[in-house]
Amino acid sequence: MDRRETLKSLLIGSLAGGVVMQGCKTSDDQSENGSVTESNEYGRLPAEKERDQRLMSETFFTEHEAATIAVLCDIILPADDQSGGALDAEVPAFIEFISKDIPTHQLPLRGGVMWLDNESIDRFGATFLDASQDQQIQIIDDIAYPDTATPDMQPGVKFFDRMRNLTLTGFYTTRIGIDALGYKGNVPNVWDGVPEQVLEKHGLAYEPEWLAKCVDQEKRAELPQWDEEGNLIG
Repeated sequence: MDRRETLKSLLIGSLAGGVVMQGCKTSDDQSENGSVTESNEYGRLPAEKERDQRLMSETFFTEHEAATIAVLCDIILPADDQSGGALDAEVPAFIEFISKDIPTHQLPLRGGVMWLDNESIDRFGATFLDASQDQQIQIIDDIAYPDTATPDMQPGVKFFDRMRNLTLTGFYTTRIGIDALGYKGNVPNVWDGVPEQVLEKHGLAYEPEWLAKCVDQEKRAELPQWDEEGNLIG
């Protein structure tokens, strides 16, 4: 099982939650990926709309912090030949928004970026953002696995764990993430009544006069037509 399949298995059991449904909505004012950065105000109270607009207009992370978070998102969930990745789903924008929406994320995330930079400077003489990809992965390998991380890596472990959780939440609550899971949600189906063999087994049958009143499922895709006076004609 590869990393993406492992992450999918961790998320699939929680898809019934309401947070997923935001990514399922489709409307003319929502991006293809269902990004949190797009307007999606259905069902929102005026005070909630005002708060959302205010948060959207504010910026919490510095350019350096935002760029570092974007690199981390891409390391955690990169694109592959089956699906786009965290950057395609605009996860960094989600983390920017959620940091303003839930301020308790702010200090751990900002402090985590600082820790990451200090660790990278100590090892390689460059910030995490300016380090090479191999150097970045060396640090990530030391903080991505809590069970094997050394005590001096624990601040990084906690930061990376938070980043991983936010990245997965951001990705799998957008259209692109839900499509990657193959999650269909509630979809309409067709019920043609009790199967004939079941009816026969119990000595029952539908009455012809009632069957004539039922919808013909073979014609369910046909659109009704009305005359100029509003009478149904077919």
